[in-house]
Amino acid sequence: MVYYSDTATTDFKQILLGLMTWEKRQLEYERALSYVDDIYAVCESLANKIRHQPAYYENHKNYGNYVYAYKRNRATTWYIVYNVIQNDVHIEKIISNYLTVE
Repeated sequence: MVYYSDTATTDFKQILLGLMTWEKRQLEYERALSYVDDIYAVCESLANKIRHQPAYYENHKNYGNYVYAYKRNRATTWYIVYNVIQNDVHIEKIISNYLTVE
């Protein structure tokens, strides 16, 4: 099963808002919602993974022990930071490569 922290739930809302108000390329509501739905589907798929990649960036480690990198397009990667507790996935943070510091 997949659970979402309050932070991750807020991240979804912020991503949706950000996509609709982004100066570079604003998306219409339906398209932005579809984009967020795609990220949500990736989060839900993590419960079926057998292996989990350890978090490797320091700011990811602040939120969880594991990370899944969802490459949305050639410019944007979404990092889904999570923990696994008794075979359940707990999504803690969703952060883009634009906010990830190496």
